[in-house]
Amino acid sequence: MKYRNLPNTDLSVSNVGFGLWTVATTWWGITEDSVGIDLMRKAFDLGITFFDTADTYGEGKGETMLAEALGDRRDKIVIGTKFGYDFYNSSDRRGQQERPQDHSPEFIRFACEQSLKRLGTDYIDIYQLHNPRMPSVLDDDIWATLEDLKAEGKIRHYAAALGPANGWEAEGLELNRSRSIGALQIIYNMFEQDPGRTLIESSEQNDVGVLVRVPHSSGLLEGKYTLETKFEKGDHRSHRPREWLIEGLQKLDKVAFLTEGTGRTIAQAAIQYCLESPSVISVLPNVYNEEQLIEFAEGADVAPLTTDEFAQIAALYPENFGVERLMEPVVKAS
Repeated sequence: MKYRNLPNTDLSVSNVGFGLWTVATTWWGITEDSVGIDLMRKAFDLGITFFDTADTYGEGKGETMLAEALGDRRDKIVIGTKFGYDFYNSSDRRGQQERPQDHSPEFIRFACEQSLKRLGTDYIDIYQLHNPRMPSVLDDDIWATLEDLKAEGKIRHYAAALGPANGWEAEGLELNRSRSIGALQIIYNMFEQDPGRTLIESSEQNDVGVLVRVPHSSGLLEGKYTLETKFEKGDHRSHRPREWLIEGLQKLDKVAFLTEGTGRTIAQAAIQYCLESPSVISVLPNVYNEEQLIEFAEGADVAPLTTDEFAQIAALYPENFGVERLMEPVVKAS
C-alpha cells in the first residue's frame, strides 16, 4: 500500500480507501453486516487506513459498523463521514430517491453529535457536506458552523462530496475557489472523465485534495461482467438499461492494452488511472468480497500507467472508445 498526504492537513491516507456504501446498504447485494465488518478488518490488515461512510448509509448503520469493526484501532485510521440528509424525520422514500436535505446550523450540529456517538469517537477526521447544491455552497452559515465544529475539536477538517450522480461541475469549482475545504469527493474514472478532469485541475490549482469514488464505472472496469451477467432485484445495478452493459463491455475491449504484459488487472489499471494526478489522495472502489478487496488493495502498488497508455486513453475517450453510443451519459448540468 502507498500513502499520500491530504494538502494543508496533517492527514496521511492510503491510496486505496474503503467506501462503506456497498456494505452498509443493500443496494449492492450485501445483506449481512458481518460481511462488511470482516471486509473492513481485512482492509486494515492490507494497509488501508481511510474509511469513508455517511450518516445516511443504512440510516447510521455504516457508522456503527465501522465502530464495531475498527473502533479499537481508532488512532490508526482516518474516518470520513457525511452529513446533510435528514433521515431522522423522513423515513419514507422510494428506491434511491433522495431524502430532504437540512443544512441549518442546528441540524449540522445535531447530525455531527449523532455521528460521533455512532462512530464511538470524539472527533471526525473529514466531515463532508453530502451532495450540496449551489445555494448551500454559497451559504456562509454552513461553513461558519463547520469552522466552529473544527475549533471545538469535533471535526479535524471539513469537505464536500459531490453527487449523487456524475456532474456538479459548478458546485465543485466554487467550493475549490471560495471555501477552505480539506477535500473534494467526486466521481471519476476512464469511462466517465467529465467533469472530473476539470475538477481535478481546479483542485490542483487551489491545493485541495481529491477523493475519487466509482473508479470502476459501477463495476464495468472490474473486468468481471459478461453479457450473461444478471443483477439481483435488490442490487441497484439491476435498474440500469441493458444498453449500459453492452456498450460498457465493448469499451472494455478497447482498453485491453492496459493489461497485456503489464502485470496489472483491468481493475488495478483503473485505480492507477485515477491516481495519475498527485491531487488524488485516495480512490474508493466498491468492495463486495475479499478476493476483490485484495485485488484493489494491490492496485496501489502495481506499475503506474505509462505516458503512452494515457495518450491512448485520451485519444479514445472523445470518440466513445470507438464504440457506437447506445445511451447518452447521465451527467447533471451545473
